[in-house]
Amino acid sequence: MIIGGRRQAVLAETAAAYPGMETIVLDTTSDASIQSAAAELLAKFPALNVVINNAGVQRVHNFAADKPFDEQGAEAEIETNIYGVLRVTNAFLPHLKQQPAAVIVNVTSGLAFVPMARFPVYCATKAFVHSFTMSLRRQLQHSSVQVVELAPPWVATDLDANHEKPTVHEGMSPMPLSEFTAAAMQELATESDELKVAGAKYLYSGGIGSRLYEVFEQINH
Repeated sequence: MIIGGRRQAVLAETAAAYPGMETIVLDTTSDASIQSAAAELLAKFPALNVVINNAGVQRVHNFAADKPFDEQGAEAEIETNIYGVLRVTNAFLPHLKQQPAAVIVNVTSGLAFVPMARFPVYCATKAFVHSFTMSLRRQLQHSSVQVVELAPPWVATDLDANHEKPTVHEGMSPMPLSEFTAAAMQELATESDELKVAGAKYLYSGGIGSRLYEVFEQINH
């Protein structure tokens, strides 16, 4: 397994905990960084056949507040959550199409289906990735590349570690990372194209039917 990210120290710490894991410094907000990393990885691992788009940034934005819009924060979300997925997909797809069997996994969120109002830009970016993944899957339907969407629930990670935790309806609490990892691996083993883990299934079921606004009110209470 190869993991990439912007923080060398975090990559090294993770790799040390899992012997045999490879790392590469990669900034998904920079196409040059992605292209360089892709060239290095594909030269070293020519049989690479799975790419997971997992980078994400989440900010709180209150457009009703009488204060300046955090444009820089919103740009960081869009650059990472949207353009990062597009750039990484574009960089690796020509190689993946040459493999006998390959997979692209785009990590979205349960909030792609029902947004949490305090994270309006983040939720919108995840809805974008959900839509893009559907289109990409259709475009590649006659290729050797399977396109998978993995939608996590609220997971206890650093993504929202600095946010004030919202009050939500009973049963909505962060899923421990270890539990999510195990559940996600179990879902991936099914080889399905659309994977919703735990609470994301609830949001998905609410987001596609007449219960959309009921669920929306529940998670934004």
